[in-house]
Amino acid sequence: MSDLHDGLPLGNVKPNTITMVFKRFVEPALIVAYLWVLVRLHGHNFNGDYWVLAIMAFFLSSYFFTELHERRLRRSPKGPSILSPVLDWLAVAAVLVLVAYICEFYQSFSLRAIFFWVVTTPVGLIISQHVQSRVMRDLHTKGEVRKAIIIGVNPAALKLADRMEKYPSLMIKLMGFFDDRELNRQPAGTFTPLHGKMSDVAAYVRQNNINMVYISMPISAQPRVLQMIDELQDTTASIYFIPDIYIFNLIQARFDYVGGMAVMAICETPFTGTNNLVKRVSDLILASAILLMLLPVMMVIAICVKLTSPGPVIFKQRRYGLDGEEIVVYKFRSMTVMEDGGKVTQATKGDMRLTKIGGFLRSSSLDELPQFFNVLQGRMSIVGPRPHAVAHNELYRKQIKGYMLRHKVKPGITGWAQVNGLRGETETLDKMKARIEFDLEYLRRWSLVFDLWIIFQTVRMVIKRDNAY
Repeated sequence: MSDLHDGLPLGNVKPNTITMVFKRFVEPALIVAYLWVLVRLHGHNFNGDYWVLAIMAFFLSSYFFTELHERRLRRSPKGPSILSPVLDWLAVAAVLVLVAYICEFYQSFSLRAIFFWVVTTPVGLIISQHVQSRVMRDLHTKGEVRKAIIIGVNPAALKLADRMEKYPSLMIKLMGFFDDRELNRQPAGTFTPLHGKMSDVAAYVRQNNINMVYISMPISAQPRVLQMIDELQDTTASIYFIPDIYIFNLIQARFDYVGGMAVMAICETPFTGTNNLVKRVSDLILASAILLMLLPVMMVIAICVKLTSPGPVIFKQRRYGLDGEEIVVYKFRSMTVMEDGGKVTQATKGDMRLTKIGGFLRSSSLDELPQFFNVLQGRMSIVGPRPHAVAHNELYRKQIKGYMLRHKVKPGITGWAQVNGLRGETETLDKMKARIEFDLEYLRRWSLVFDLWIIFQTVRMVIKRDNAY
């Protein structure tokens, strides 16, 4: 089954064997060896407790390094950054520290040796990554890579060829294209040289030891494709089909099964399976901790709201939640009106409807603190597309393509659009379109680390108090 890189199915284009050997075996083994050296240098015996630590470190490193590398590669085939090994090792070290603390066997270790091990190991991992890059470059120079051809010249095929050229870490050399169409029938602006027609593919594959054949042909060409596949059975080439899915705006594209039948998701929520559990648990933990810390602040705000203007402390407004279902969202009241009808006017700078402390509450985002109760209720998430008033949803869903896709996840207290400057009033359609683009990008890119990064950026922006009124 093919992997999806930035929405592009690349068949067997996955982390190459060399990298996987390093990530799964070499680097974990080096980590264990380095632990043994440090313990011995500090004058201690490498006893049973150290062996338990070493075994845990080996298997945790093997799992984390390969899993995180594959996730990173699915998001960007360019490969890991120089900081990736550091972040991966910190994840392993955090688990080891947690286990040692829970089991209370850290007292058996030389804390100085363990500290030095944790702090300096990333240096070795960065060196290992450099060695991997040098090895792959040498293999490319010597031509020891997998050879591929593409059947069909169309936007999907050209995009795949571009990936193969730009990302040498894929270890694939594109030998060329085959197509039954003439050059003048290729996509506009494209005149890709051909090695021949589809009937020539099998002979070319045998003569040139081609490892991989990618088929990018329309359904109308099915008889010719089937005949070509039959002829390729006499070769050892792996065969992959590139589905023509680029007419869609892909959201969490992946393969799935329904009763054993393969289907492809082209627009799906990122929160399926364990991802949904991770998201919900992180929301509960963070929301509970934040509410406990800020409860005194919220009580002071509630008193100030009540004393400075008539009306309720909490403003309730209908919004669209997960799957477009209506929910009620809580905010500290910052205005003299309680708009929740068919027309809702966005707050603007110097808005006369703001209460005495309303401007401060909105610019500091303190008015949104009650939404952490929405998170505990399960109606909202800490990070996600900001919920709009129902009236705004009904207006913009008719004007912006893909607007309702943002409701495939729970709305958030903060979001990717907000930390990119699209916070507060969206007085033009272009600004709203830009916000939706960031919301959809969040759906494509979601990870727990991404959520934590958005939260960090939100705190930084709230301290600056920008662009909200």
